[in-house]
Amino acid sequence: MANSKRPLMDIRRHLLAGQAIPALPLALNTERKWCRKHQRALIRYYLESGTGGIAVGVHSTQFEIREPRYGLFEPLLRFASEQIDAYTRDSSNGFIKIAGLCGQTEQAVSEAKLAADCGYHAGLLSLAAMKHASEDELLAHCEAVSKHISIIGFYLQSAVGGAPLPYSFWKRFAMIENVVAIKMAPFNRYQTIDVIRAVCESGRSDISLYTGNDDNIIADLVTPWDFAGQKVFIRGGLLGQFGVWTSKATAMLREIQRERARGQLSPEWMSRNAALTDANAAIFDAANNFRGVLCGIHEVLRRQGLLETNYCLDPNEQLSPGQAEELDRVCRAYPWLTDDAFVKENLHRWLSD
Repeated sequence: MANSKRPLMDIRRHLLAGQAIPALPLALNTERKWCRKHQRALIRYYLESGTGGIAVGVHSTQFEIREPRYGLFEPLLRFASEQIDAYTRDSSNGFIKIAGLCGQTEQAVSEAKLAADCGYHAGLLSLAAMKHASEDELLAHCEAVSKHISIIGFYLQSAVGGAPLPYSFWKRFAMIENVVAIKMAPFNRYQTIDVIRAVCESGRSDISLYTGNDDNIIADLVTPWDFAGQKVFIRGGLLGQFGVWTSKATAMLREIQRERARGQLSPEWMSRNAALTDANAAIFDAANNFRGVLCGIHEVLRRQGLLETNYCLDPNEQLSPGQAEELDRVCRAYPWLTDDAFVKENLHRWLSD
């Protein structure tokens, strides 16, 4: 079993409680080199924003970190894990470290072993590299990886490399013993329902459902999903969108959870859902098929001082024409979504050694 600093049942309990989990962007300086100072500041920002975990080595972190010319995958995993441990060592609050896992089986298993060795509790398993595999082959792949670390399933939207995964796959995936959660990010209501129905009809009540649908976050969280005689809620969010304005995102999740517990969800949430989706469209560059998604995230953080630049490892990845103006627009339109004051108050501490 994986080397984990949190027992398996604690991981399940923590995820079932519902957490806001941001996907960690990669901090680069003006020379397009990894900047540990700003990476540390960003991690501290997430920790002090009240998040329940961080996902490292995922799409927001840039898959290119695995390329030999950059050699950043292991150093970044270890650095992030050490920073989180140093901060949470004396805290009684739970915190889950999630590592992105990708590639064919040999690569994914190797990454799972590394993540476990670095102290990560679970792996977010991308199947993008297995697009042409059969359902049986995909499940065998997932089983192999799950022997080394608890896994979180990942339904990735096709615009950024995902492949359609049918109800039958998710029903069988839910029967893998070491699955602890599923992140649903197909940006598609039909496919999202496939996952929820599959988990409900599998009989597994210990698998947490998390939204990754950055285009419909609040709607996902406030909907009571009813399948197989069970009324379930999506527990929390594991999101690129939660990588910006994070303190407001965690506060929003807690407010929704309180209202769900009382059984009194305000209809105002649907208006807020539309506003958050509009803001996400600007950040993720939906108008240009998400070409500027990473730079959009970086630009929000750069404006706040949390990143030095909005650079990606690939110089060709830049803000799309008009994207900066769209960011200006949504910040003016929805000031309640932003947390500039919180960042300004604490940035000097987060940037200190």
